Amino acid sequence: MKLTTVYDNEVYPEASATGLTSEWGFSCLIEVSGEQILFDTGGDGSILLRNMERLGIDPKDPATIVLSHEHWDHTGGLSDLLRENHDAEVYLLASFSESFKDKIEDPVVEVREPAKICDRVYTTGELGTAIKEQSLVLKTRSGMVVITGCAHPGIREIMNAASGFGEICGIIGGFHGFSDYHLLNGVTFLSPCHCTQHLSEIVSRFPDAYHKNGVGRVFTFG
Repeated sequence: MKLTTVYDNEVYPEASATGLTSEWGFSCLIEVSGEQILFDTGGDGSILLRNMERLGIDPKDPATIVLSHEHWDHTGGLSDLLRENHDAEVYLLASFSESFKDKIEDPVVEVREPAKICDRVYTTGELGTAIKEQSLVLKTRSGMVVITGCAHPGIREIMNAASGFGEICGIIGGFHGFSDYHLLNGVTFLSPCHCTQHLSEIVSRFPDAYHKNGVGRVFTFG
Protein backbone atom coordinates (compact mmCIF):
# COMPACT_ATOMS: atom_id res chain seq x y z
CA MET A 1 0.00 0.00 0.00
CA LYS A 2 1.36 3.39 -1.05
CA LEU A 3 0.22 6.90 -0.09
CA THR A 4 1.42 10.01 -1.95
CA THR A 5 0.65 13.54 -0.81
CA VAL A 6 -0.44 15.43 -3.92
CA TYR A 7 -1.62 18.76 -2.45
CA ASP A 8 -0.65 20.45 0.80
CA ASN A 9 0.37 23.78 2.34
CA GLU A 10 4.04 22.80 1.98
CA VAL A 11 6.20 20.86 -0.44
CA TYR A 12 8.09 18.00 1.17
CA PRO A 13 11.72 19.20 1.10
CA GLU A 14 13.10 15.79 0.15
CA ALA A 15 10.55 15.01 -2.56
CA SER A 16 12.08 13.17 -5.52
CA ALA A 17 9.86 15.03 -8.02
CA THR A 18 10.70 18.61 -9.01
CA GLY A 19 8.49 21.58 -9.82
CA LEU A 20 5.86 20.75 -7.18
CA THR A 21 3.57 23.53 -5.94
CA SER A 22 2.26 24.12 -2.42
CA GLU A 23 -1.06 25.79 -1.65
CA TRP A 24 -3.57 25.77 1.21
CA GLY A 25 -5.53 22.52 0.99
CA PHE A 26 -5.05 18.77 0.98
CA SER A 27 -5.13 15.78 -1.34
CA CYS A 28 -3.45 12.39 -1.29
CA LEU A 29 -3.44 9.32 -3.53
CA ILE A 30 -3.75 5.82 -2.10
CA GLU A 31 -2.63 2.87 -4.19
CA VAL A 32 -3.65 -0.59 -3.02
CA SER A 33 -4.31 -3.93 -4.72
CA GLY A 34 -4.02 -2.38 -8.16
CA GLU A 35 -6.53 0.40 -7.43
CA GLN A 36 -6.07 4.14 -6.98
CA ILE A 37 -8.16 6.26 -4.62
CA LEU A 38 -7.82 10.03 -4.49
CA PHE A 39 -8.73 11.50 -1.10
CA ASP A 40 -9.74 15.16 -1.46
CA THR A 41 -8.75 17.40 -4.37
CA GLY A 42 -7.12 20.47 -2.82
CA GLY A 43 -8.37 23.97 -3.50
CA ASP A 44 -7.15 24.65 -7.05
CA GLY A 45 -7.58 22.27 -9.97
CA SER A 46 -4.65 23.59 -11.99
CA ILE A 47 -2.27 23.03 -9.07
CA LEU A 48 -3.73 19.58 -8.39
CA LEU A 49 -3.30 18.45 -11.99
CA ARG A 50 0.18 19.95 -12.30
CA ASN A 51 1.35 18.20 -9.13
CA MET A 52 -0.17 14.93 -10.34
CA GLU A 53 1.74 15.26 -13.62
CA ARG A 54 5.00 16.02 -11.80
CA LEU A 55 4.45 12.98 -9.56
CA GLY A 56 3.72 10.70 -12.51
CA ILE A 57 0.06 10.25 -11.63
CA ASP A 58 -2.41 10.02 -14.52
CA PRO A 59 -5.61 11.87 -13.51
CA LYS A 60 -7.63 9.27 -15.43
CA ASP A 61 -6.39 6.42 -13.23
CA PRO A 62 -8.14 6.93 -9.85
CA ALA A 63 -11.28 4.79 -9.94
CA THR A 64 -12.52 6.40 -6.73
CA ILE A 65 -12.49 9.96 -5.42
CA VAL A 66 -13.38 10.48 -1.76
CA LEU A 67 -14.21 13.96 -0.43
CA SER A 68 -13.76 14.42 3.31
CA HIS A 69 -15.99 17.49 3.60
CA GLU A 70 -17.39 20.31 1.49
CA HIS A 71 -14.86 23.05 2.23
CA TRP A 72 -13.26 24.62 -0.85
CA ASP A 73 -9.70 23.64 0.06
CA HIS A 74 -10.65 19.95 -0.19
CA THR A 75 -13.09 20.07 -3.10
CA GLY A 76 -11.83 22.95 -5.25
CA GLY A 77 -9.89 20.74 -7.65
CA LEU A 78 -12.76 18.35 -8.33
CA SER A 79 -14.27 19.97 -11.42
CA ASP A 80 -10.92 20.17 -13.23
CA LEU A 81 -10.12 16.60 -12.26
CA LEU A 82 -13.46 15.29 -13.54
CA ARG A 83 -12.82 16.93 -16.90
CA GLU A 84 -9.93 14.48 -17.19
CA ASN A 85 -11.52 11.52 -15.43
CA HIS A 86 -15.07 10.69 -16.55
CA ASP A 87 -15.38 7.28 -14.91
CA ALA A 88 -14.46 7.70 -11.25
CA GLU A 89 -17.01 7.12 -8.50
CA VAL A 90 -17.20 10.13 -6.17
CA TYR A 91 -17.79 9.31 -2.49
CA LEU A 92 -19.20 12.30 -0.65
CA LEU A 93 -21.27 12.86 2.45
CA ALA A 94 -25.03 12.69 2.08
CA SER A 95 -25.14 16.10 3.81
CA PHE A 96 -23.28 17.85 0.97
CA SER A 97 -25.40 20.60 -0.57
CA GLU A 98 -27.63 19.67 -3.48
CA SER A 99 -26.01 22.40 -5.56
CA PHE A 100 -22.63 20.70 -5.08
CA LYS A 101 -24.00 17.27 -5.98
CA ASP A 102 -25.74 18.60 -9.07
CA LYS A 103 -22.42 19.71 -10.56
CA ILE A 104 -21.04 16.14 -10.60
CA GLU A 105 -21.76 14.08 -13.70
CA ASP A 106 -19.69 11.09 -12.60
CA PRO A 107 -21.35 8.40 -10.45
CA VAL A 108 -21.89 9.58 -6.87
CA VAL A 109 -21.98 7.46 -3.71
CA GLU A 110 -23.56 9.24 -0.75
CA VAL A 111 -21.92 8.26 2.54
CA ARG A 112 -23.73 8.09 5.86
CA GLU A 113 -22.42 5.07 7.77
CA PRO A 114 -19.02 3.36 8.09
CA ALA A 115 -18.39 1.26 4.99
CA LYS A 116 -15.79 -0.57 2.92
CA ILE A 117 -14.69 1.36 -0.16
CA CYS A 118 -12.33 -1.24 -1.60
CA ASP A 119 -9.81 -3.81 -0.44
CA ARG A 120 -8.23 -2.56 2.83
CA VAL A 121 -9.80 0.90 2.58
CA TYR A 122 -12.80 2.04 4.66
CA THR A 123 -14.69 5.23 5.46
CA THR A 124 -15.60 6.22 8.99
CA GLY A 125 -18.94 7.43 7.68
CA GLU A 126 -20.33 10.88 8.41
CA LEU A 127 -19.02 12.35 11.67
CA GLY A 128 -19.45 15.66 13.45
CA THR A 129 -22.23 18.18 13.91
CA ALA A 130 -21.37 21.76 12.90
CA ILE A 131 -18.98 20.61 10.17
CA LYS A 132 -19.60 17.06 8.99
CA GLU A 133 -16.66 15.07 7.71
CA GLN A 134 -15.53 11.55 6.82
CA SER A 135 -12.05 10.09 7.20
CA LEU A 136 -10.45 7.09 5.55
CA VAL A 137 -9.13 4.06 7.40
CA LEU A 138 -6.40 1.94 5.79
CA LYS A 139 -5.79 -1.62 6.90
CA THR A 140 -2.05 -2.30 7.16
CA ARG A 141 -0.06 -5.14 8.67
CA SER A 142 0.75 -2.93 11.66
CA GLY A 143 -2.83 -1.82 12.26
CA MET A 144 -5.20 0.85 10.99
CA VAL A 145 -3.89 4.12 9.53
CA VAL A 146 -6.39 6.97 9.62
CA ILE A 147 -6.37 9.65 6.90
CA THR A 148 -8.09 12.90 7.86
CA GLY A 149 -9.01 15.94 5.78
CA CYS A 150 -9.18 18.57 8.54
CA ALA A 151 -10.52 16.51 11.46
CA HIS A 152 -13.23 19.08 12.20
CA PRO A 153 -15.27 16.53 14.21
CA GLY A 154 -12.23 16.11 16.48
CA ILE A 155 -9.49 13.51 16.56
CA ARG A 156 -11.22 11.75 19.47
CA GLU A 157 -14.45 11.15 17.51
CA ILE A 158 -12.54 10.10 14.42
CA MET A 159 -10.39 7.65 16.38
CA ASN A 160 -13.45 6.20 18.08
CA ALA A 161 -15.06 5.57 14.69
CA ALA A 162 -11.89 4.24 13.07
CA SER A 163 -11.19 1.85 15.94
CA GLY A 164 -14.29 -0.06 14.90
CA PHE A 165 -12.18 -1.47 12.05
CA GLY A 166 -9.20 -2.38 14.25
CA GLU A 167 -6.43 -0.98 16.42
CA ILE A 168 -5.12 2.39 15.21
CA CYS A 169 -1.38 2.61 14.58
CA GLY A 170 -1.17 5.81 12.54
CA ILE A 171 -2.84 9.12 11.66
CA ILE A 172 -2.08 11.29 8.62
CA GLY A 173 -3.66 14.60 7.58
CA GLY A 174 -5.11 17.73 9.15
CA PHE A 175 -5.37 17.99 12.95
CA HIS A 176 -7.53 21.13 13.06
CA GLY A 177 -7.70 22.64 16.56
CA PHE A 178 -6.21 19.51 18.12
CA SER A 179 -4.55 19.73 21.55
CA ASP A 180 -5.68 16.58 23.38
CA TYR A 181 -2.22 15.13 23.00
CA HIS A 182 -2.80 12.19 25.35
CA LEU A 183 -5.07 10.66 22.70
CA LEU A 184 -1.97 9.98 20.60
CA ASN A 185 -0.26 7.86 23.26
CA GLY A 186 0.40 4.48 21.68
CA VAL A 187 0.01 5.72 18.10
CA THR A 188 3.31 4.84 16.42
CA PHE A 189 2.99 6.80 13.15
CA LEU A 190 1.97 10.47 13.01
CA SER A 191 2.11 12.77 10.00
CA PRO A 192 0.00 15.87 10.70
CA CYS A 193 -0.10 18.48 7.94
CA HIS A 194 -2.36 21.05 6.23
CA CYS A 195 -4.41 22.87 8.92
CA THR A 196 -2.62 21.44 11.98
CA GLN A 197 -2.22 24.35 14.41
CA HIS A 198 0.03 22.85 17.10
CA LEU A 199 2.49 20.94 14.95
CA SER A 200 5.58 21.86 16.97
CA GLU A 201 3.95 20.54 20.14
CA ILE A 202 3.09 17.23 18.49
CA VAL A 203 6.64 16.93 17.16
CA SER A 204 8.16 17.63 20.57
CA ARG A 205 5.88 15.18 22.39
CA PHE A 206 6.09 12.37 19.83
CA PRO A 207 9.47 12.70 18.06
CA ASP A 208 9.80 8.99 17.29
CA ALA A 209 6.32 8.74 15.78
CA TYR A 210 6.41 11.98 13.78
CA HIS A 211 7.00 11.95 10.02
CA LYS A 212 7.12 15.24 8.09
CA ASN A 213 4.53 15.56 5.33
CA GLY A 214 4.11 17.79 2.29
CA VAL A 215 3.54 17.59 -1.45
CA GLY A 216 5.61 14.75 -2.87
CA ARG A 217 5.91 12.78 0.37
CA VAL A 218 5.43 9.06 -0.21
CA PHE A 219 4.59 6.56 2.52
CA THR A 220 4.58 2.79 2.02
CA PHE A 221 2.67 0.46 4.32
CA GLY A 222 2.59 -3.32 4.36
